[in-house]
Amino acid sequence: LDVSSSQHLVTDTDFRNGSFRKQLSETVKSLLALKVIPIFNENDAVSTRRAPYEDSSGIFWDNDSLAGLLALELQADLLVLLSDVEGLYSGPPSDPDSKLIHTYIKEKHQGEITFGDKSRLGRGGMTAKVNAAVCAAYAGIPVVITSGYATDSIIKVLQGKRIGTLFHQDAHLWTSVKEVGAREMAVAARECSRRLQAMHSDDRRKILLDIADALEANESLIKVENEADVADAQDAGYDKSLVARLALKPGKASIYLFLDLYSSGFTLIIILQIASLAKAVRVLAEMEEPIGQVLKRTELADGLILEKTSCPLGVLLIVFESRPDALVQIASLAIRSGNGLLLKGGKEAKRSNAILHKVITSAIPKSIGNKLIGLVASREDIPDLLKLDDVIDLVIPRGSNKLVSQIKELTKIPVLGHSDGICHVYVDKSAKVDTAKRIVLDAKIDYPAACNAMETLLVHKDLSSNGLLNTLTKELQHEGVTLYGGPRASSLLNIPEAHSFHHEYSSMACTIEIVDDVQAAIDHIHQHGSSHTDCIVTENHEVAEIFLHGVLQCCSIS
Repeated sequence: LDVSSSQHLVTDTDFRNGSFRKQLSETVKSLLALKVIPIFNENDAVSTRRAPYEDSSGIFWDNDSLAGLLALELQADLLVLLSDVEGLYSGPPSDPDSKLIHTYIKEKHQGEITFGDKSRLGRGGMTAKVNAAVCAAYAGIPVVITSGYATDSIIKVLQGKRIGTLFHQDAHLWTSVKEVGAREMAVAARECSRRLQAMHSDDRRKILLDIADALEANESLIKVENEADVADAQDAGYDKSLVARLALKPGKASIYLFLDLYSSGFTLIIILQIASLAKAVRVLAEMEEPIGQVLKRTELADGLILEKTSCPLGVLLIVFESRPDALVQIASLAIRSGNGLLLKGGKEAKRSNAILHKVITSAIPKSIGNKLIGLVASREDIPDLLKLDDVIDLVIPRGSNKLVSQIKELTKIPVLGHSDGICHVYVDKSAKVDTAKRIVLDAKIDYPAACNAMETLLVHKDLSSNGLLNTLTKELQHEGVTLYGGPRASSLLNIPEAHSFHHEYSSMACTIEIVDDVQAAIDHIHQHGSSHTDCIVTENHEVAEIFLHGVLQCCSIS
């Protein structure tokens, strides 16, 4: 690693000598000033112990206690002890019921933790690490026990990320503001959801109406917190598309398809932030009762009837990125359909999500409990939640392809996830000029950060000769859209060639390509699309039907 180091072998006897301890401190400081890393070990060759690997008498008895002793002697700012597991667990790490303890509180955990067999590596195991950590922490040296196998563990600790187990002398003072564990949060949501399901439909409807009122009553407070998030995102240099998704602006109009969690239907609601967000909640409140609807009835035999009835899913874990308005939508749907909910939003919307969560849960009656909707504070909690397949019934990740893929790999819980939004608009040769212009411009510039914004414009080859292709490109460029072309369009229009057709810009940019006919457009969408939202602009009914039947997307429009 091209790091200069020096080895120091010590024994118990050395630390009984005051002058040695003073010299030790000065030596270490001098070495660090020279950018030399001192490495300490027990000098087993001259150890005074009768059995060095069994006799635990003396000032230190293994590398963990030696590390704690050195941290105290050198007055270290932090001691990091590396283990072969993620940190300290409530029981043996191999036990599925054991939980990672993020913050060790001596008064609470000393009598609760059960230690398994020590590791085959080293001498003391986790017991020795905990003893050394407690000794150092209560002498004023913060300690973190974390994995030595995980990538960049030490760097993550120094960055303040929540990994491993923290030992601190003031940890007992934090109990009043401690974060609820993953299992406790999920179990609480499940218990509250069962009480919610037992409520009459009118009572659940009233909760939504109260939430709508609370949103309007706290609009100014929500606006302050959201503006703070937006300002922080801009200062941090976040992409403009992310900042656009983050902002809750009165003038930002968005169209959302509210998926009924109890059926296959959709409800189309147009939302104008913030006040109309409350209006959308009221619209949801007036929808037909979702629980207990008979979806199918089959007579199996004389007098024996089998019914398929709608019911809540249970507890949902929904992970979403920089869209605080999504928190309101999801929470409202969960309450209406009788589901418990755990929410994890993007860190860039932390303040917005916190205030929206507080406003919404304050409107939930005490008889149900405000733990019906849990807000996950840290990204590091997600792996713990994904292990709770006995409590959480469905995970819905809303975000990037990377996010969805990671969650699928980490859990046994069913995952309902759609990632990329590679959405197409195909302009057929029969399309009217004015209609095509309005649809193409609206699909791209109305809200380019939306997941259903146009990312690829496909144009029939005949439109390159009648002027419509040039008209569309000029209109898009006039509105500030950066254009990239496929092989045919880039050479014809003299624009840069797109590096990939499978690219979601989420900004004022899009790809243009020329196709031979509707079937070629369908083939292109199948090869490069993401089965999200695709549109055809045509005056030919037969061509429209071919497109709609050929493109089986989440949303196909003609």
